[in-house]
Amino acid sequence: MPFRVAVLISGEGTNLQAILDTVHRRDDIEVVGVASSRRDAGGLERARRAGVETAVFEIGAYDDRGERDEALADWLDERGVQLVVLAGFMEVLGAGFIGRFRGRIVNVHPALLPAFPGVGAVEQALEHGVKVMGATVHFVDEGVDSGPIILQEAFELSYPSDIAAIEQRVHGIEHRLLPQAVRMIAAGKVHLDENNPRLVRIDGGGD
Repeated sequence: MPFRVAVLISGEGTNLQAILDTVHRRDDIEVVGVASSRRDAGGLERARRAGVETAVFEIGAYDDRGERDEALADWLDERGVQLVVLAGFMEVLGAGFIGRFRGRIVNVHPALLPAFPGVGAVEQALEHGVKVMGATVHFVDEGVDSGPIILQEAFELSYPSDIAAIEQRVHGIEHRLLPQAVRMIAAGKVHLDENNPRLVRIDGGGD
């Protein structure tokens, strides 16, 4: 039985494409669903081209966020999803959803967390004149980009820096780190430390 993954998106789905290209139907892993918070998300077509089932869960179609989250969670459970990957999913998921999939949701963020959580991370980092930037894959909890860190990769910056070039470099890292994290989790290599729930241990030290 393949390890069953679902990917949540809101936009063009470039991180989704990286997963489809390098993980889907390889190493006994299958992307069994792609759900979007927006009907016009370009990533939906990427999923369809790969033969992956899609669905849309727009907030406006429900009475409130909690109802939307419950419908989304039910859709994932119906497909036996073992790991939920947030790949450019630009909405907050409530505590009820997080509770149903605790320890089974990962997100990729364009900064070296815990620095610069939330939106506009690259802009925040450049405004602060940081000397290194990068990307982080982490487990999702009820906070904003505050869950335990699985993988990070950094690179040095020089100034003046072109934001478009920096974003492109960060995205390149994301496209490598996120599939790597999915493969490691599917292989059972990723564990939370029993003595320190903030610490993630990886068997073998990596991919």
